[in-house]
Amino acid sequence: MKTLGISIYPGNGALDEIKEYINKAAKYGFKRIFTCLISHEDKSIDEIINEFKEITYFANKLDMMVIADVEPQVFKKLGITYKDLSFFKEIGLHGIRLDIGFTGLEESIMSYNDNEFKIEFNMSNGTKFIDNIISYKANPENLLGCHNFYPHRYTGLSYDHLIKCSKEFKNLGIRSAAFINSNSAKFGPWPVSEGLCTLESHRELPIDIQCKHLFATGLIDDVIIANMFASEEELSSLSKINKDILELKVNLVKDIPKLEKKIVLEEFHFNRGDVSEYMIRSTQSRVKYKGHNFPVFNTPEIKRGDILIESNLYSRYAGELQIALKDMDNSGKTNVVGKIDDNELFLLDYLEPWSKFRLKEY
Repeated sequence: MKTLGISIYPGNGALDEIKEYINKAAKYGFKRIFTCLISHEDKSIDEIINEFKEITYFANKLDMMVIADVEPQVFKKLGITYKDLSFFKEIGLHGIRLDIGFTGLEESIMSYNDNEFKIEFNMSNGTKFIDNIISYKANPENLLGCHNFYPHRYTGLSYDHLIKCSKEFKNLGIRSAAFINSNSAKFGPWPVSEGLCTLESHRELPIDIQCKHLFATGLIDDVIIANMFASEEELSSLSKINKDILELKVNLVKDIPKLEKKIVLEEFHFNRGDVSEYMIRSTQSRVKYKGHNFPVFNTPEIKRGDILIESNLYSRYAGELQIALKDMDNSGKTNVVGKIDDNELFLLDYLEPWSKFRLKEY
């Protein structure tokens, strides 16, 4: 099951404010929390741990899984060895994320524990480090992968690199996560804040489109908002995303007939297996509504992203829904009934043969 998550940084917010944010996220169905165990140096270790425990225990009561970023240096500060992770469980964590790891053997040992405690690894480096850990006969049930995030503009991952790195983990059956950027949040773990996301191309995109994109790759299981505090509007919009089927925003023409509107918004669509490079074809509506009247009413030249329904002039194709992948001439027989939202046009590339999809008016 795919899930949503938030991030919290205790050093950058009041305790009550952070609790309120966690409670709000839980209300919208969020299940994961990313945090840093020691994110500020102006308090004693005891003060940090006590505050941290209050937050994790509060989150656990709301059925949220908290995973904290921990470096080997933190183990030394806390007097912990990789052979005994009970301290982390005691303070309310479900797992730890190792941005910088050990040698592979230590991680494999950590993956064997009595509490199903998770060990999460940095997915963004593109090395064979995860293969090294697996070679030490690690317990795959307790391994997770999570990409980095990048607060400095232009330092985020390229799409090709994200895909390459994600496949390395997914091919091993390891659950994966990546970060998206709230456009209203201001806080991350560091002073630099020019957005906070995994993919550089996401930095300026609306938050729901970032999320849809990561899920559409088929390689990311958990999507986490990297910065704090996302707005309630953003949390709400993410909670409405269909995690299993790509839903595309559409703008319909003003005078679309009732049946054509029903086909666009209410029918279950999937791309034919014998795909065209010019269009997505959803053909079940022409079968379901065979014999219905589909008059010609709007036949401009066709642009990429246009939603099309064939008229009666195309006889056996009448009622078929299509989405244009390229600009095309219109024979005068094809009705343009709407258009995919401009921000989501790139998501059409993820509709492969037999891909299921829905169209939703906003």
